[in-house]
Amino acid sequence: MFFPEYRARRLRRNDTIRRMVRETHLRTDDLIYPMFSAFGKGIKKEITSMPGIYQQSIEHIVAEAREVHELGIPAVILFGIPEAKDPVGQDAYSETGIIQETIRAIKKEVPELTVITDVCLCEYTDHGHCGVIVDGDVDNDETLKLLAAEALSHARAGADIVAPSDMMDGRVAAIREILDANDFDHIPVMSYAVKYASAYYGPFRDAAESTPQFGDRRSYQMDPANRSEAFREAALDVQECADFLMVKPALAYLDILRDLKERFDLPLVAYNVSGEYSMIKAAAEKGWIDGERVMMETLLGMKRAGADLIITYHAKEAARVLKG
Repeated sequence: MFFPEYRARRLRRNDTIRRMVRETHLRTDDLIYPMFSAFGKGIKKEITSMPGIYQQSIEHIVAEAREVHELGIPAVILFGIPEAKDPVGQDAYSETGIIQETIRAIKKEVPELTVITDVCLCEYTDHGHCGVIVDGDVDNDETLKLLAAEALSHARAGADIVAPSDMMDGRVAAIREILDANDFDHIPVMSYAVKYASAYYGPFRDAAESTPQFGDRRSYQMDPANRSEAFREAALDVQECADFLMVKPALAYLDILRDLKERFDLPLVAYNVSGEYSMIKAAAEKGWIDGERVMMETLLGMKRAGADLIITYHAKEAARVLKG
């Protein structure tokens, strides 16, 4: 095909033709909305670094969950801020923990909404790391026992999907084993299969109050420079019977999303993380960008790269745009 016989602009001439030949589509069904549930009552505290996102007590979480469902968003993912933290994060796997109580409240009032739970210990430990500390580092195998207990407690409370985000070796298998042994073989595991040690998580740590009190998470989260390692991590989770694979963050790792899409035949999730969200919000507030258009272009880029689902703090805004 050569100019002037071939003219690419013919298929861009008006909105109707552009819609007819559009290759990638973003739908409300593709979106998952993160929520932060805080212990107590009457709490609705906006997160300074994440405009429009709140730490909320359960009654407010339920009200927002109803709003999410009415917008047509199919799922939420829950993160917890407990009453108290301790070295082994006991609230994470307590039958009366903040997330367990939140699951029950949402499933009672908005039963059609799919509830996904983040399975990790960082929000519940007083040191802010994702597992049990032994000799100054996270002990992988001791942590697996607690993660499995946490996932089981979420399933018992009514969670529809559990999503381990800790990056411990073997955690998908440990969770699958305990769920199956307790008659929860129907509960899918959405694995944070490829999670990088990223600077994009800063605002989330404000939201979840989970900043490490010493060191960092580079001994268990992935080096941002590595690509081939992502294949190994994802392959291990596939072998351990993960039902979804996730890449986190998304925006700076679109190549990884595409790589996994081409190699694995499982639903692929992109996590449009807090830093990505907050940068758009800050630039839009300054008037430097059209926030709505950049939001939609960013989410569409993740879909084009291969994401089937997107966890995003923009979910409610995007759903309204998609509804027109």
